[in-house]
Amino acid sequence: MSIRRNLLTAAAVFAGLMSSGVASAQTLSTKLFVAGLARPIFITQAPGDDSRLFIIEKQGRIRIFNTETGTLNSDYFINLDSIITGGTSTSSEQGLLGLAFHPDYQNNGYFYVNYTAVAGGGDTVVRRYSRGADADHATTSGALTLLTINQPYSNHNGGMIAFGPNDGYLYIFTGDGGSGGDPGDRAQNISSSLLGKTLRIDVDGGTPYAIPPSNPFASGGGEPEIWNYGLRNPWRSTFDMANGNLYIADVGQNSREEMDFQPADAPGGENYGWRCMEGASCYTNSSGCTCNASNLVDPFFTYGHNSSGGYSITGGYVYRGCEIPELDGTYFFADYGTSNFWSATRNKNGTFNVQSRTSELRFSSDGGGTLSNIASFGQDLQGEIYICCQSLGRIYKIIPASGEVDCGPGPIPGDFNEDGLVNGADLGFFLSQWGQPGGAADLNLDGIVNGADAGILLSNWTG
Repeated sequence: MSIRRNLLTAAAVFAGLMSSGVASAQTLSTKLFVAGLARPIFITQAPGDDSRLFIIEKQGRIRIFNTETGTLNSDYFINLDSIITGGTSTSSEQGLLGLAFHPDYQNNGYFYVNYTAVAGGGDTVVRRYSRGADADHATTSGALTLLTINQPYSNHNGGMIAFGPNDGYLYIFTGDGGSGGDPGDRAQNISSSLLGKTLRIDVDGGTPYAIPPSNPFASGGGEPEIWNYGLRNPWRSTFDMANGNLYIADVGQNSREEMDFQPADAPGGENYGWRCMEGASCYTNSSGCTCNASNLVDPFFTYGHNSSGGYSITGGYVYRGCEIPELDGTYFFADYGTSNFWSATRNKNGTFNVQSRTSELRFSSDGGGTLSNIASFGQDLQGEIYICCQSLGRIYKIIPASGEVDCGPGPIPGDFNEDGLVNGADLGFFLSQWGQPGGAADLNLDGIVNGADAGILLSNWTG
């Protein structure tokens, strides 16, 4: 383990010692990153391409922000408005809701979207599209539908999709189908419903997909796509890019919001409790399931429906960037209704320490205004974190309170400490990142730190 990694770990432990709700010294801020968008609800990058950030506009469009020119492309990457229902207002839970690029996007050009369709009156569709003749445009030719899931109501559609950094499988997060109180008990139904679940499929193993053999119900006992269940509306759920741990932000009913956690080595099949439980409390309409049953997985954090908490949780990301190294491994999340922010650090014993970040993150330091309607977070290939404000049509970036830092690989690829040399000090850091899915040591930006990156480092070796 490198000196840098030891320092990062020590910093994370120090942050974790702070109790929930107690603000730390002002170490963070936000800056306006891009404006002029129509209901932005997600931002991400494609593997191997750090010159473009892809932004979902909920009505059905994906736009590109060019990081080299600092401008928003006038053309859409893809416009799916004609086949999508909803997304035309901030209150709508329908629309274009999720985007994930295939890990081998640079070679196959595949990306996947999750949307509510005009056909079927709002059913959830997960579909594959392809990059077009140039990197700034996609094509609808050859599109492949992977899944269509009937939605009995217009709300609680989930929407997040993401590739697991450790296994390369596609994870699809579904809500319970809507209304209130899950009247069909769909989240607990593993035999005939894909709603209220995390699904896990292999998009490379068959057409349109195959079932991973390690799925908990691959051999029977439930729908084979199910990875975990008991979720109400996991609107934004994400993986830690460094280790594959899964953070699930599940929107509550009338009283509690919750954060769930699944470690990377979990076997699957976890039951997160809805509708037996809302947060860590028994839910009143819990007929058909047992409150506080031993097979239920408790959230690591909940908060109430009030001004100090909120009304609709928005999951974020674990920080793995280089601008704020003392926060490496810190998870950020927020509330859509109150624009409150928190961070969480995981201790060695598996417990979490949560602290408020509202005073640091709600107000932009560059005159970009007050952040509100936090619909989503995003993360770039370097591990930096962005915040989507739906009603403002803006995206902000989390930065150090002292101002944005230009970091990562120096002018010489592999010169991580930017001392003008590529030597043993840089090699120590590089080896500490070996096998990680991305980050500063991923010199060729293919989503993995491996021998190809070592070759780049060694080719610039100065000793």
